[in-house]
Amino acid sequence: MTSLEGQFLVAMPDMADERFAESVILVVGHGEEGAMGLVINHQLAEMRFSDILDELDLGDPDAVIRLPDSIRERAVMRGGPVEKSRGFVLHSPDYKSGNTYAVNEGICLTATVDILKAMAFGPAPRSALFALGCCGWSAGQLESEIVDNGWLTVPFSRELLFDTPVEDRYDAALASLHITRATLSPDAGHA
Repeated sequence: MTSLEGQFLVAMPDMADERFAESVILVVGHGEEGAMGLVINHQLAEMRFSDILDELDLGDPDAVIRLPDSIRERAVMRGGPVEKSRGFVLHSPDYKSGNTYAVNEGICLTATVDILKAMAFGPAPRSALFALGCCGWSAGQLESEIVDNGWLTVPFSRELLFDTPVEDRYDAALASLHITRATLSPDAGHA
């Protein structure tokens, strides 16, 4: 199978694993050893970006309080069930550190505290999405799940990742394939 790195996975309606129901996942790595991705459409309801800054002691508490609400109240995504206490930031390529990985030409991944400081105090990437946890598949597992009709694949779209409201991302991903929840069948067809 061709690498799915930089593409989205969209959970089918009969997804067996409840943790991934109605999920949209950006695949950030995919090769012979397996795959890794981040859920981009499920928020952690009780957590905001300022909570992460406080917990990690990433700035003077007074400076954190003075941050604009757009930064303080930034959503924290539930990136997946693996490494749930580890943070990952998907961001525009205008930010780079020694630990930045280019997923594709339009999106990068950084998983170190330097990106969190930049997001809070600058210079911040133009666009960023912060997630706790990730999704992981062992060698051949993701390919098997796709063959078993667990996932649809959707080409990368910057708009879907950064500009579409979180609660609309599942439907928007389906719409990019010209389908809706109503027309999506849980039955697979194989030629």
